[in-house]
Amino acid sequence: MATLLPAEWIKNWEKGGKSEFVQLCRALSENKSHDNMVFRADIQQALYELAYHVVRGNLKHDQASNVLGDVIEFREDMPSVLADVFCILDIETSCLEEKSKRDHFTQLVLACLYLVSDTVLKERLDPETLESLGLIKQSQQFNQKSVKIKTKLFYKQQKFNLLREENEGYAKLIAELGQELSGNITSDLILENIKSLIGCFNLDPNRVLDIILEVYECRPEYDDFFVPLIESYMYMCEPQTLCHILGFKFKFYQDPSGETPSSLYRVAAVLLQHNLIDLEDLYVHLLPGDNTIIEEHKREIVEAKQIVRKLTMVVLSSEKTEEKEKEKEKEEEKTEKPPDNQKLGLLEALLKIGDWQHAQSIMDQMPPFYATSHKPIAIALCQLVHVTIEPLYRRVGVPKGAKGSPISPLPNKRAPKQADSFEDLRKEVFNMLCYLGPHLSHDPILFAKVVRLGKAFMKEFQSDGSKQEDKEKMEILFSCLLSITDQVLLPSLSLMDCNACMSEELWGMFKTFPYQYRYRLYGQWKNETYNSHPLLVKVKAQTIDRAKYIMKRLTKENVKPSGRQIGKLSHSNPTILFDYILSQIQKYDNLITPVVDSLKYLTSLNYDVLAYCIIEALANPEKERMKHDDTTISSWLQSLASFCGAVFRKYPIELAGLLQYVANQLKAGKSFDLLILKEVVQKMAGIEITEEMTMEQLEAMTGGEQLKAEGGYFGQIRNTKKSSQRLKEALLDHDLALPLCLLMAQQRNGVIFQEGGEKHLKLVGKLYDQCHDTLVQFGGFLASNLSTEDYIKRVPSIDVLCNEFHTPHDAAFFLSRPMYAHHISSKYDELKKAEKGNKQQHKVHKYITSCELVMAPVHDAVISLHLPKVWDDISPQFYATFWSLTMYDLAVPHSSYDREVNKLKVQMKAIDDNQEMPPNKKKKEKERCTALQDKLLEEEKKQLEHVQRVLQRLKLEKDNWLLAKSTKNETITKFLQLCIFPRCIFSAIDAVYCAHFVELVHQQKTPNFSTLLCYDRVFSDIIYTVASCTENEASRYGRFLCCMLETVTRWHSDRVIYEKECGNYPGFLTILRATGFDGGNKADQLDYENFRHVVHKWHYKLTKASVHCLETGEYTHIRNILIVLTKILPWYPKVLNLGQALERRVHKICQEEKEKRPDLYALAMGYSGQLKSRKPFMIPENEFHHKDPPARNAVAATVQNGPGGAGMPTSLTINTVRLEEGTTEETDKLKEKSQGVVKVVNKAVNATPKVTTSNGNSASNSKIIKEKDEKEKSGKEKDKEKKEKTPAATPEMKALGKDGKDKPKEERANKDDKAREIKEKTPKADKEKEKVKKEEKASKEEKSKTVVTIVESKSTADKEREKEPSRERDVAKEMKSKENAKGGEKMPVAGSLKSPVPRSETSESEREQKRRKVDTHSSPSHSSTVKDNLNELKDSSAKHYINHTTPTLSKSKEREVDKKDLDKSRERSREREKKDEKDRKDRKRDHSNSDREAPQDSTKRRKEENGTTGSSKHSKSESPSDSPRLNEKEKEKNKSKSSGKEKGDSIKAEKMEKSSSGSKKESRHDKEKAEKKEKRDSTGGKEEKKHHKSSDKHR
Repeated sequence: MATLLPAEWIKNWEKGGKSEFVQLCRALSENKSHDNMVFRADIQQALYELAYHVVRGNLKHDQASNVLGDVIEFREDMPSVLADVFCILDIETSCLEEKSKRDHFTQLVLACLYLVSDTVLKERLDPETLESLGLIKQSQQFNQKSVKIKTKLFYKQQKFNLLREENEGYAKLIAELGQELSGNITSDLILENIKSLIGCFNLDPNRVLDIILEVYECRPEYDDFFVPLIESYMYMCEPQTLCHILGFKFKFYQDPSGETPSSLYRVAAVLLQHNLIDLEDLYVHLLPGDNTIIEEHKREIVEAKQIVRKLTMVVLSSEKTEEKEKEKEKEEEKTEKPPDNQKLGLLEALLKIGDWQHAQSIMDQMPPFYATSHKPIAIALCQLVHVTIEPLYRRVGVPKGAKGSPISPLPNKRAPKQADSFEDLRKEVFNMLCYLGPHLSHDPILFAKVVRLGKAFMKEFQSDGSKQEDKEKMEILFSCLLSITDQVLLPSLSLMDCNACMSEELWGMFKTFPYQYRYRLYGQWKNETYNSHPLLVKVKAQTIDRAKYIMKRLTKENVKPSGRQIGKLSHSNPTILFDYILSQIQKYDNLITPVVDSLKYLTSLNYDVLAYCIIEALANPEKERMKHDDTTISSWLQSLASFCGAVFRKYPIELAGLLQYVANQLKAGKSFDLLILKEVVQKMAGIEITEEMTMEQLEAMTGGEQLKAEGGYFGQIRNTKKSSQRLKEALLDHDLALPLCLLMAQQRNGVIFQEGGEKHLKLVGKLYDQCHDTLVQFGGFLASNLSTEDYIKRVPSIDVLCNEFHTPHDAAFFLSRPMYAHHISSKYDELKKAEKGNKQQHKVHKYITSCELVMAPVHDAVISLHLPKVWDDISPQFYATFWSLTMYDLAVPHSSYDREVNKLKVQMKAIDDNQEMPPNKKKKEKERCTALQDKLLEEEKKQLEHVQRVLQRLKLEKDNWLLAKSTKNETITKFLQLCIFPRCIFSAIDAVYCAHFVELVHQQKTPNFSTLLCYDRVFSDIIYTVASCTENEASRYGRFLCCMLETVTRWHSDRVIYEKECGNYPGFLTILRATGFDGGNKADQLDYENFRHVVHKWHYKLTKASVHCLETGEYTHIRNILIVLTKILPWYPKVLNLGQALERRVHKICQEEKEKRPDLYALAMGYSGQLKSRKPFMIPENEFHHKDPPARNAVAATVQNGPGGAGMPTSLTINTVRLEEGTTEETDKLKEKSQGVVKVVNKAVNATPKVTTSNGNSASNSKIIKEKDEKEKSGKEKDKEKKEKTPAATPEMKALGKDGKDKPKEERANKDDKAREIKEKTPKADKEKEKVKKEEKASKEEKSKTVVTIVESKSTADKEREKEPSRERDVAKEMKSKENAKGGEKMPVAGSLKSPVPRSETSESEREQKRRKVDTHSSPSHSSTVKDNLNELKDSSAKHYINHTTPTLSKSKEREVDKKDLDKSRERSREREKKDEKDRKDRKRDHSNSDREAPQDSTKRRKEENGTTGSSKHSKSESPSDSPRLNEKEKEKNKSKSSGKEKGDSIKAEKMEKSSSGSKKESRHDKEKAEKKEKRDSTGGKEEKKHHKSSDKHR
């Protein structure tokens, strides 16, 4: 620090230092006078430095005292400054050891005593110094005296703190505070009086403050007076005083028996609100402590859980219930008087006066909802909310017409600001509600107000007129509202006592939320809210307990009372109740009906919650959707689905969530939940999907909407208008209609390829059916309920559906079909309005125009759906027409309309006859029936007109339908593959439609359409189609076959009908000419008798396929064929022996499956029973189609697998099997060959006389010679020869039979071709190389090819026999051994069906050549390729050899031929016999192996060779019927052989001549004769088979 007094001044003190010092002091005192503190510091320093120089001895004390005497005058307070300096020096020098310095100090003070008064020095200096200065006598006495004075001053009490000590003063104080506080008395005035009283009567200020507080407690209305008074008074006290006094007051009431008065809480609250005390300071004085509160809260939770446990315990005896009641009573006694909680009391007071900030901070220090769980606090907080929301509620919340009771605001200016806008709610109100939580339930009125504000907010939120900033604010408010709903409104509803009004009020707000938000809220409510609070835990347990009680007693009889109880319970706790109810429904499906009926007392909110609970139950990840056997959908899911359908139909529940759930499941590739959609659509829209429809119902379903509703469904489904409207709206509003369709269509394949995975085949089929049926049902619903605009707007065009959405074609057309119909009808109406032409022709013309307009884009669109090659055979127009029409367009179900109208007439009569019905009800019912009747008749008329228009349109279109650029056969293939098969298994009506459409195309005389081929392909081999169907598809396929059979049976039944409907139609042409030439030549048509043969063949084919499927042992094969057979029972089996064969196989299934697969057993038993009931209607084969009697030439000609004794020979079947199994490459080659031109006669397999005679004669010639040989030979030789004969016959049969395979593929037939065919066939029959050579020379170049083929085919047949796998032989052996007992004839079929021939290992060229031969055979059946294996070949080749000797000419002709050509033919046959012998020796070596392996085969073959089996041998081996007494018949045939052979020879000779001449007419004449002959034979054979005795007589 810089010195003010330089050393030079001291040295030259007298000369100039003194004066300098005086000047310094003056300057300091003058200049710094404005700032007193600064002056004192500087002057003190100057004086101090001067005095310090004296103490150090640098300056004499008298010099110093002189100069100080001068300086002291400068200021008044200078003596005090000097005293301070002396005080400091006194302390400093007393510490020094140098005594001289102390002396100097003492001398200086003494010298200056005249400048400073004694009093000041006595105050400031030490007693010892004072003593040394002589100012006091003794320092010790001085100290004692000062202590006494201080004690008197500070510790001796001079005021009165108790009333009795100065009662007058306190009495005056109370009188002052208790006086009437009128306008002119203010707190300031009273405060002055109080001060006077304290002073006058020495009152204790703390006691005075306490009395002020007491008076304030008693006069709470005078806040405005007391608060300022206390505030002013506190300026005289320490700040803590007030808090301590209040704390002391609270402590006074903290005895166990004490109860704190509310007035004290209020005073404390007001003081807190005015910040006169701090909450932290007061809080510590209050009881109970926070730890105690937390422990109490935990204890409550534990108690709640115990209650829950007790409620869920199973009580076994009445004693236990008594114990429970006692415990409850004890608990109630305990909880009667809770200890006084001062913190909660203070909190309540704070809330009442509106001090939200302090109240909030108290609640924050307690567990959540602990404070508000005390009713007074909850009510106080509710009241505060009421006040805060009042202005806003009055403005937007009050319902129209409600008066309401306005709430006045709090008088307190510090209370929360009232809300005028929604934004204000965020500041305080939402916060307050969150603290209230579930305890808003104490104030239902406030609950309703909050909900109404929510409603008003949502209205504003959903209107679009706000700015971006406002929108953001609204978004925040919306999320706050959702939180309030979740945390406050729903939990409060749970605690309310069944208040239905609140539930409805809440729904008013909820319905404005999207369902996603609602369901989220319900989920929180159900799964989380109930665990958040002990009270809610108890409520949940009680609800479940009550629900159990109700559900135990719920029956159909007490639905009403139980329903009321359910309703009451559901108003408050719907989630818990429904969760329990649904769990019961899942276990016991018989509860569904009573539960659905009992839900009528629910509120709208409860219905919505129910929808959520259903979805949650469906989505439960812990539940398995399949039963343990993995083959069926779990019963819980089925029950839930059924419940869904019923409940959604009966009550107005929003469907969006459920539909979206199903869509989401489909997106995830899960189709189980389609069950729900199926049920919902069925119940709500009344659209049933069932495979069990009767034919009457199906027929009704082909009519209009009214007829469908009346006669199409099992249950009379009424009043679906509203529910279907609701379903439609839900689908359209949420854009789910098309997505659901597309997802289902895609999921059908998903079921198989993705979802199916590891699942059981049966389940995969079920899921596929469910998916498909739901699609059909749903599509039907959309088609009938959506308006045209809605539909067209939503469904894209067909190419987009298929190519972009990957919808399967059948489903895509199914969805588009209604659109085309709507479109056409609307266009038609437009055109009608435009021109007023009323003529029918005009109308038809307009209709056709509108069709063209609508369908033209469709024709273009479908081209992209298939390869260009497809459109070579069928036109896009035909394809689109087929897929776009329905049964409604093709036929009017008149009988259905009549049936329904008659029903209504009967009803009306019954109404008239009913005496009990009141007249007005009678009138109403009659009106209803009349209106319905009129509607039906109108609808029928409308449909009739429509059908006529459609048929006109088809008539015009038909010429462009089938282009047949390749072959007619290819056309039929495409038609079946792309049109019939996909659609006939789509739905039951589609199955009927397909059959009807085929008939329609036939009736329209459509060019290039071979009806015969089409039917043949449909019936010939159904194994593959049946095996690849699901259960429902099998049922629909069965319906399709049934309708097809119905048509065929109608034609078969009567020649007149046949001639009328088929006789002259291009579909029954048997000669397939070049495209474009469909000559109507009568000779080219299939006549009635031959048609009957064909039908018999089809029946045989069906039997064969059925037996095959039944014998596979495969679940799917057996189930499906039984379903199909059941469906076609009205028309098949008609032939007795086929029926018996089926019956046996089905009986076998019944026995085998009884224990193993009960569902198959049930199906088989059902079919078996129905089949037996049909037996009386079955007819013998000879009545079904004519057969020649065997007496004529003792050779049985009947071959049951084809008409006219010409069924598919086994050898043919083998080759055709190979054909079917061949590669695509082969089939392509086959197509190329199909240009090979052949005249195809549509008898069944070799029914062409040319073929038959050539084959027959060659066979008979050789047989005559054989006959002679046999007489000479021993039995052994005979056997050997028979062995040899078997292979020899086979190639002939092959050649003979192969033509049948691909006959339809040959389409060009001219005279050359016919001649070639005739010539081709002769060498086939003979098989002689010499003969072949002669023929080669004589015939054209092409014939050489044929010959090579034949020769090669022989060797391939041989090779095949060698290569037959041993497994098949074993099977054959086993089967033969089983069947031999019955007659040994069943085996070939059984064997063949069980083990189809493996693909031959021969080279491609051989196969090709075989095919060439096949191409030349005349059979109506392209697809008569039933798989027969080599066992059958071996067994039946000999039979064929013999059977094909069927004579084909009339008696007279035969005799003529006998005379003329017997010698000629004998010669030829001898030559052939030599050749045959040679061949046989070669083959014998090849076959020795197989003969050894299958000895039974050979013995059987010997038996057969021992004479042509009399009873239709071929029918025995091929048809599944048995033939007993075989050996006798063989003997008989041996006898009758020679005559037959002679005749055969002569026929053959004549035939050869005729064939060389090539006369077409004669050959046709022969054909007809041959047919008749064959039929007679077959009839005879049949009779002989049946009646053994008669055959003995023949013998």
